[in-house]
Amino acid sequence: SLYTKLFLFSPQMADKSESGSLEIEQFVFFYKMLTQRDEVWKVFQDYSEDGEKLMLEELQSFLSVEQHEGEQSAQHAQELIERYEPSETGNKKQGAMSLDGFQMYLCSQEGSIFKPEHQDLYQDMSQPLSHYFISSSHNTYLLEDQLRGQSSLEAYIQALKRGCRCVEVDCWDGYDGDPVVYHGHTLTSKILFKDVISTLKEYAFRASEFPVILSIENHCSVEQQTVMAQYLRQILGDMLQTTLLDGQVPQQLPSPQELKGKILLKAKKIGGLEEYVDETCTDEVSDEEEMANCDAEMASTEDSPEKKSKAKSKMSRELSDLVVYCKSVHFDGFEHAHSHAKCYEISSFSESKAKKLAKEAGTDFVQYNTRQLSRTYPSGLRTDSSNYNPQDMWSVGCQIVALNFQTAGLEMDLNDGLFRQNGCCGYVIKPNFMRDGNTQFSPDKPEEREGYKPLRLSIQVISGQQLPKVNQKEGSIVDPLVRVEIYGVPQDQAKDETSHINNNGFNPVWNETLDFTIHTPELALVCFVVEDHDKASRNDFIGQYTLPFMCIQPGYRHIHLLSKDGTAIPPSSLFVNISISELT
Repeated sequence: SLYTKLFLFSPQMADKSESGSLEIEQFVFFYKMLTQRDEVWKVFQDYSEDGEKLMLEELQSFLSVEQHEGEQSAQHAQELIERYEPSETGNKKQGAMSLDGFQMYLCSQEGSIFKPEHQDLYQDMSQPLSHYFISSSHNTYLLEDQLRGQSSLEAYIQALKRGCRCVEVDCWDGYDGDPVVYHGHTLTSKILFKDVISTLKEYAFRASEFPVILSIENHCSVEQQTVMAQYLRQILGDMLQTTLLDGQVPQQLPSPQELKGKILLKAKKIGGLEEYVDETCTDEVSDEEEMANCDAEMASTEDSPEKKSKAKSKMSRELSDLVVYCKSVHFDGFEHAHSHAKCYEISSFSESKAKKLAKEAGTDFVQYNTRQLSRTYPSGLRTDSSNYNPQDMWSVGCQIVALNFQTAGLEMDLNDGLFRQNGCCGYVIKPNFMRDGNTQFSPDKPEEREGYKPLRLSIQVISGQQLPKVNQKEGSIVDPLVRVEIYGVPQDQAKDETSHINNNGFNPVWNETLDFTIHTPELALVCFVVEDHDKASRNDFIGQYTLPFMCIQPGYRHIHLLSKDGTAIPPSSLFVNISISELT
């Protein structure tokens, strides 16, 4: 532990002049004694001929062999020396790297597990919206639970700053003709609809320039719906996409690129885009949204005849006219959708309904989601604002997988993990086998897809650095273990863990290897969890880091740990050696 190191390396050992204080050189020497890491020194020694420095060719050899960099390793070696070698006069001049420089590189973002080139916007953003996973929030206005929690504009600000691209608004009649937002029939507090829209205007494009979908759950009278429409037009102005991009009825949805800086309204609509609404169109629309589904879920998990009878509600023409590319419709089955549905029609599925469809007709669901958007949301029984596993929905291509952003935990770690790539813009392109309308992919049978190539993932968990204390009692020291969890198609779900190290949060060393087989790498997420072992009760959480399998850099890497709510906890990290190979 740190205490052991301080005991072994007392300042007196560095006080060579015995003056009772440390000169600057002596302080540097003492600091190095504390921070020198034997496991990094061993790797350095494997490639350094004189044990003091890595010459350019030696560093190049390390990058090529261990970091799997191939042809670019020569140029990269030179860049790393320029960037991380602290000695301006000696090593840097002769094109060499000291142990200090080597350790700085390994601890940097370049030496992290996440491919640097995947951190920026790197994906094709010109495909139809239905070809992307979209970071999405459920009942965005809530900061706490679903029954008594506070409704707040701050909840929208937090979600949007986190890269969320689909926010939800539950609208109800206000007493003075001004619509309000809250969770109907509960004790949650109310906020004004117009304030939500003003907040959206201000924060929609702070974290990402790509479109925001405003999902309206509408419980208002026709009069107050018209007021909503007026606020949307007045406050959002040109930001609100109210017309077809090229005046043509689309055969496929427009792309995130074409809709940059735009807000799309997702709500019910009178008629379709095909006709100028004529006299035959009534202003009645069926109410298939969440409240109806939640009430049914509360009563019974089965489809009852009452649930199947569609309630009819009146719709304001002014509000209807603002809906272009996201018309909410009732889902009538994959067969009906295949022959009748339009690309701009979107249905919402409760988590139980979506899971049932995924299990019974996985391939149909994947095909459906190549052409249309689908939204999934948590069960009405989750009154504590807990979440479902979004991976189950992503595995069948659902784009708008709405989660309670206010609830930290595994599910939000997975969401943050998936959307950490591509500039954190809130859009991640689906794998090509989920964008082809004739795809035969089924998450339950990954081996049947064309181009199936399973991979072996081998993770040597070497050491940990400066793990935070979880128990604030004086003298308590953590007993850390590392668990690696894989989330993806059902066959890829797996977990394995190291043994625990007693009383060492400062520099625990495991040197244990965990092996996994990944059948659908394009959909897999890898989660590193560090816990404080407790033989008497549940382990305490120390830190985690989650990322897409496709974003992993092989080789010697540091994993910079995050807290339960996804914020950084520097300088806590894990040091690992990762190998990815084809399964033979």
